[in-house]
Amino acid sequence: MNSAGIYVHIPFCRSRCSYCDFATGIYDGTLAECYVKALTKEILSWQEIEFPAAIDTIYFGGGTPSMLSASQIEAILAAIYTRFATEAEADVEVTMEMNPGTVTPALLHEFHRLGINRASFGAQTFDDRELARLGRSHTAQDSRQTFAYLRDAGFDNVSFDLIAGLPGQTLHGWERNLDEALTLRPEHLSFYLLEVHEGTPLADHIRRGMQPQPEDDLAAQMYELMLDRAGWAGYEHYEISNLCLPGFESRHNTKYWAGAPYYGFGCSAHSYDGSFRRWSNERDVAQYSDLIERDVSPIVEQIELSKHQAGAEALFLGLRMMQGVDLKRYYVQFGADPRESHKAELERFREAGLIEYEGDLIKLTRSGTLLSNEVFSAFV
Repeated sequence: MNSAGIYVHIPFCRSRCSYCDFATGIYDGTLAECYVKALTKEILSWQEIEFPAAIDTIYFGGGTPSMLSASQIEAILAAIYTRFATEAEADVEVTMEMNPGTVTPALLHEFHRLGINRASFGAQTFDDRELARLGRSHTAQDSRQTFAYLRDAGFDNVSFDLIAGLPGQTLHGWERNLDEALTLRPEHLSFYLLEVHEGTPLADHIRRGMQPQPEDDLAAQMYELMLDRAGWAGYEHYEISNLCLPGFESRHNTKYWAGAPYYGFGCSAHSYDGSFRRWSNERDVAQYSDLIERDVSPIVEQIELSKHQAGAEALFLGLRMMQGVDLKRYYVQFGADPRESHKAELERFREAGLIEYEGDLIKLTRSGTLLSNEVFSAFV
């Protein structure tokens, strides 16, 4: 069986961003302590013994996991290493999401000492006006300073998150953002086009005319500029939204796209057995903690995929990877050739120049990456 990944959801933030649609809330010390207690209990009491894969990645996501103390992170890691087998702790990729201005040099040194060896860093933009419009609580200088702190603490695997298509953002402004990020030269870059979710403050501001609607055509130009500039700087485009210096792919996130098993802990966390079963936890922090305290499973949804559904999902996720979908591996897993089981969709996209066949691989073309949502929606 493929080695599994562990996802740990930490739902606390210093402030809530105007575009955020995740299961997060403002940090409260008492609530955080209760949550960590529930989280470690869930990990230690995990009963999915029919999926005994050893783990080789751990990912602290949120929220802002770096809001927790070093002792709280240490307790969570201790629970994971007690409950799950690993090949060797030194070989485990341990990622923590963090935001600028939420960490001190001393705390970063403590995190690194505990075995956190990869930082996913929410820079988003290096323009203070854009940060303010997003409701971010940090400045561009906070991003530069925190990155320096990370390097000083020994982090040699750092990822930047960057958002394009922001209200009022120009192509020239986006180019300045890229220049700043590439000058700092993190090992990994994650690129996102802004999504406006109903019910968020940003959606309300746009609806009321307080901020302009993001432009799709401009966002596509920003995406192409990102690929070109980062490529010239030595970054490899390995997934629709991710680039890295050679050898620095996100091992944990690659599990999602490759169909490997992963186990999620904490409120709203999702899990997958690597085959046909998915499940997810209670979203509300207080309700999740209460369920754990009463020894009740926090799982609120379970999905058994049919072979056809799982095959379609494998196409959708596999096409996110620039290396494409391996037809031989697909046949071994699902007993079918997608060129037959999904013939109509694939032929339509190939004729439109959005996908191509290269030996035993199905891959997106450059045009396909720009219209990837159109391709993916056919398999969801």
